[in-house]
Amino acid sequence: MRKQRTLNNSIQASGVGLHSGKRVKVILEPAEINTGIVFLREDRNKRIEANPENVADTQLATTISKDGVYIRTVEHLLAALFGLHIDNIIVRINAEEVPIMDGSAAPWIYLIKTAGIVKQNAYRSVIIIKKPVRIKEKGKFAAIIPSSKFEINCSINFDNYFIQKQKMCISLNENNFVKEISKARTFGFLKDIEYLQAHNLANGGSLDNAIVVDEYGIVNEDPLRYKDEFVRHKILDAMGDISMLGADIRGKYIAYKSGHDLNYKLVKKVLEDKKAYEIVGSPDKEKTVLRAMQMNLRQEAISI
Repeated sequence: MRKQRTLNNSIQASGVGLHSGKRVKVILEPAEINTGIVFLREDRNKRIEANPENVADTQLATTISKDGVYIRTVEHLLAALFGLHIDNIIVRINAEEVPIMDGSAAPWIYLIKTAGIVKQNAYRSVIIIKKPVRIKEKGKFAAIIPSSKFEINCSINFDNYFIQKQKMCISLNENNFVKEISKARTFGFLKDIEYLQAHNLANGGSLDNAIVVDEYGIVNEDPLRYKDEFVRHKILDAMGDISMLGADIRGKYIAYKSGHDLNYKLVKKVLEDKKAYEIVGSPDKEKTVLRAMQMNLRQEAISI
């Protein structure tokens, strides 16, 4: 297990909301042990914790709310915090949507590292997946299965000549999250923009904060950051969504054509099945549980 972490200093950023199109200011502040990730809507004087109970909407982004007050598009910031093992933080925000920045988690990584990261005198809880949990809907699939580490196996399949099928498997740690996942940008299709804006979505979208894809390739002048940037961004989104479990994870997330809605349903289903997981809060207990789990996995492999 590892010690909990927070920021060394506060740091401020501003930008535009992807869907609202509104300018917004965000301040990231250090927080005490066991605070968790807490958003504070300063214009409404409302605290909203980033947890499954507060997830209110998953249409094209993840929205959390409390008492009718919303904060939209939290997933990229949550992924950055999860990937850098930031456990306790106050996110002060003066509008309804987290700024999209460049469409990836990279600007948040820069801000967090600029503020500095400090260890705290308490251990981070670990959620250990003990049996498979699956969700399947309309040809889409998401699951989490036992593993001694945190892994993601993600596949996408779009009816688009340029994207088509992409797949990536990665065992995640802080270094390869920053290098391999954090810079992957959100994306959308040129043919859908008019429809989205007619439904009050993507009002702040531009070629500066999203990859726009037409029938033949990307509309953006800047090239892709990764050859398979699209599936990497899906992994980024999934990290933000499953970070709502509120602990480090020992398990393997597997997804096919999944999105925010299926990710959230998977998180909810895991927490509803008390036999599917165990939360460990002491280093010695985690070692014992992991040793038992590794023996079970080896026995399953032999039987297969």
